Amino acid sequence: MVKLPLHYQTITELADRIRRGEISASQLTENLLDRIGMLDGKLNAFKLPCPELALERARAADQELKNGNDLGVLHGIPYAAKDLFDVKGLPTAAGSRLLEKNIAAEDSRAIRSLAAAGMILAGKTNTVQFAFSGIGINHDHGTPHNPWSRSHYIPGGSSSGSAVAVAAGMVPVALGTDTGGSVRAPASLCGTVGLKTTVGRISRAGVYPLSWTLDSVGVLCRSVEDAALVYQRLQGADVNDEITVGLATHDVTSTIKGGVSGLRLAFAESVFWEDIDPEVAQAVRACGDVFEELGAGVSSIDFAEARQARELNPGGVIIASEGYMLNQKWLEGHFDELDPVVAHRMIKGKDISAGQYLQTNYSARQLRAKAGQTLEGIDALLVPTIPVPAKPVAEIDTNMDEYLNHNIRYLRNTSIGNILNFCGLSLPCGFTASGLPIGLLIYGKPFQEDLILRAGYAYQQATDWHRQTPDLTWAEKD
Repeated sequence: MVKLPLHYQTITELADRIRRGEISASQLTENLLDRIGMLDGKLNAFKLPCPELALERARAADQELKNGNDLGVLHGIPYAAKDLFDVKGLPTAAGSRLLEKNIAAEDSRAIRSLAAAGMILAGKTNTVQFAFSGIGINHDHGTPHNPWSRSHYIPGGSSSGSAVAVAAGMVPVALGTDTGGSVRAPASLCGTVGLKTTVGRISRAGVYPLSWTLDSVGVLCRSVEDAALVYQRLQGADVNDEITVGLATHDVTSTIKGGVSGLRLAFAESVFWEDIDPEVAQAVRACGDVFEELGAGVSSIDFAEARQARELNPGGVIIASEGYMLNQKWLEGHFDELDPVVAHRMIKGKDISAGQYLQTNYSARQLRAKAGQTLEGIDALLVPTIPVPAKPVAEIDTNMDEYLNHNIRYLRNTSIGNILNFCGLSLPCGFTASGLPIGLLIYGKPFQEDLILRAGYAYQQATDWHRQTPDLTWAEKD
């Protein structure tokens, strides 16, 4: 296996090099900060790089290791966080210039958890305004550039900057959030791993909200094993996010290498495969052969609940209504200063009746129970993360209708999982003839992150799609 450059190595590879004394946390951080400085003028992944803070924490991490206080595999590893996560003393702009002075009084729970593990925050990444889009376009701060194309292609959203930062080798891992696909969509389009967790697994305290019903914290990185390591540290009860209270943590790192022999996997048919690019369909179907060779049972099921999930939530009733309530101040008082696409979509939440909102939530709960019964004999589902590859920003951002039609299409397969409260893992499974990434989405039932991580790890051990890197010579500064 060809050894990748330092900036494309995984957490486990970097941690091993730090322990063997080949590189210090400070040297690693300096290397990645230099790469951010070299590439980000073209890629626009970062809203706010934090070089001084990062170097200070890297030196502290080195000193801790020198003193014999090893905090574990994440100790000394740089990362980035979507600009929804509060970091004490820094603004949480949530993709809007109106919030540039929204200075956080304390760290979010997720940031505190990673700091306690010895990780080093390299900066905050760009996001769609108020995290309300799966395409990744931001008319305030600019749209991050998908690293796999010299032309400006969409990165996916809303965790757009986090996906670009990982795909371009600026950081090995970044935090994101997922409400309708906002971790998995950019992961698929940018060729990274993206873990969407079950709502309740990771505290959302200190994370700028879009929907208290559907928001989840997720991880973007290069390998499934890295996703498991970071997820392991992030999960846990927090009284400041009551939905996490009473849920026991589980150890995914001890089971991830257990293989897939005996697992029952199924291609979920129905709506997931409609209006799909042939190259995407072929790449995802081929994953079944890999899993069968590894000992898993692979079948197909007509998963009717997927279509029902689409039908019960037309226009994104839950997200639109909750997003409107959470951002009413900006929508009512500063409408013309907001990103026009986001504003016009979110303001519609004002017209959703209480009855419609409550009925949708109630129906979603019923549908989750029904889906659980349907999947009693299935461990995980296999579907395309996104039905089509990335497209040029100029092709999508032409008018409101074009934007909205593409947004619906890009989030179709991912949003189903949010309604059903599935956990989901997107991972690279191929490329189009033009060199754009294709993603496989492994869906697990609620709170079964251990199973989807185990399946994803086995797939990556048998393939090398996740080790492919984009040619970024065009993005280097003159």
